Amino acid sequence: MQLHQSFITTAKKFGNKISVYDQATDKEISYSKMLIASLILSKKFSKYRGNYIGVMVPTSAGCMLSILGSLMCGKIPVMINYATGAGENCIYAQEKCSFKTIITSKKLLEKINVEPVEGMVFLEDIMDSLTTLDKLKAAIKSKLPTFILRLQVHKGSDDEDCVILFTSGSEKDPKAVQLSHKNIFHNVNTIPQVIDISENDIFAGTLPLFHVFGLTINFWLPILMGSSIVAHANPLDYKAICNSFKKYKITLVVGTPSFFYGYLRKSEPGDFDSVRYAIAGADKVTDQLREGYMKKHNLELMEGYGTTETSPVISVNVPGANKPGSIGKPLPGVQVKIVDRETDEELPANKEGKILVKGDLVMNGYLGDLEETSLRIRNGWYDTGDMGVLDEDGFLWHRGRLRRFVKVGGEMISLVRVENVLEKLLPEGAVCCVVDVPNPRKGSDIVAAVTTKGINKKHIQKQMKKEIPAIAIPKEFHLIEDIPMMGSGKVNFREVEKICRKLENDKSN
Repeated sequence: MQLHQSFITTAKKFGNKISVYDQATDKEISYSKMLIASLILSKKFSKYRGNYIGVMVPTSAGCMLSILGSLMCGKIPVMINYATGAGENCIYAQEKCSFKTIITSKKLLEKINVEPVEGMVFLEDIMDSLTTLDKLKAAIKSKLPTFILRLQVHKGSDDEDCVILFTSGSEKDPKAVQLSHKNIFHNVNTIPQVIDISENDIFAGTLPLFHVFGLTINFWLPILMGSSIVAHANPLDYKAICNSFKKYKITLVVGTPSFFYGYLRKSEPGDFDSVRYAIAGADKVTDQLREGYMKKHNLELMEGYGTTETSPVISVNVPGANKPGSIGKPLPGVQVKIVDRETDEELPANKEGKILVKGDLVMNGYLGDLEETSLRIRNGWYDTGDMGVLDEDGFLWHRGRLRRFVKVGGEMISLVRVENVLEKLLPEGAVCCVVDVPNPRKGSDIVAAVTTKGINKKHIQKQMKKEIPAIAIPKEFHLIEDIPMMGSGKVNFREVEKICRKLENDKSN
């Protein structure tokens, strides 16, 4: 079965139940209305040429319906990041995937101040063009028995691509990741095996759906279980999101640590009383953040791990099996091994090496890039590019991206380790990012970007010496009040590196 066919089964079962509380339009949309609307869009989208169709719509019923409508007519949605460089991202996606049509909204383009790109089709225009006959036909079709209705939409193998997502580009140019129905189903089917969730849960839909974390956990997981989603178009509208926790009695929220910091700042005690699970991923969770949630909300913030290429969740901490600081145990059906970064020899417990993953969650590949695909997937094992450790209890510990290890004076230094030590010494709420800059003599120097003024550089450097080698201590601290972030909530390391290199250059000239 494919995802859109599974949705039909769920929609028929939960007909009058609210599937999406859409904060963008202030509408409550039932499962039966979602089904009718997706059938209408499927008919409209079928007229566009090509196998792919771009989707650039904020988290909302409109975005979810665009995905469903695309799949129902046999097209593969290409999710486009609108948070930064939207116009360039549209053209990049069109060229990379060889398609023209992009479903978007006029309201979005106005808000982000982007000129229309050739091939854009606006949801507002589609809605205005609908006739009574269009609506009537879809409504009648939606009443067909489930098995007949599933035959009326696109049918195919669960190995077929169901979405194209782009890697973050935080370290180099984005790659087009091909995820299949089987990939997404793996997370949808296994997460309820380790976390006690059901159709009675209410999900906070706060992440953008161009990010795999949002697509799978904020959309496919709840929509296929028959749960309700409270969809927020702007993940940075922290106060409104915190208010919605109380209003809708949200029970599950996932997000990046930077978003959880925002909720913590803007929330009041009691806002999270209905939340049963709060899970952070996509970046490291600090002790400070965990302690903040326990102190203010008596809520255990748990940490998980995943990648775009693994649909995304690989491992997660859960109640009763939670080691703070780790990224949890692998999901059922996921094999994880740690190998030597140079020899690829499998390592025993508690030895640090590259994290490799195998299972139905691993992508089909990178579109149009056989070379990169073959470098990253060998004999079914996906090389995450991350360094980590598996302990004796089967918990995975993340040590940082391999690319975030640098050679300084002949030694390999983990920038993530340096950040972890530095964070403990900064004032509460301060954020830091450690990068390397060229040094003709040593190869690289380590410098830190921090969001706070008035730190005692010499005192911090002295304290850091107690935990890490002198060669790993940042030689300079640059004030960057707004550390560049990706739309997904991750730090944009490339941009931070550029800024720090320029500041270092300016200082030496």
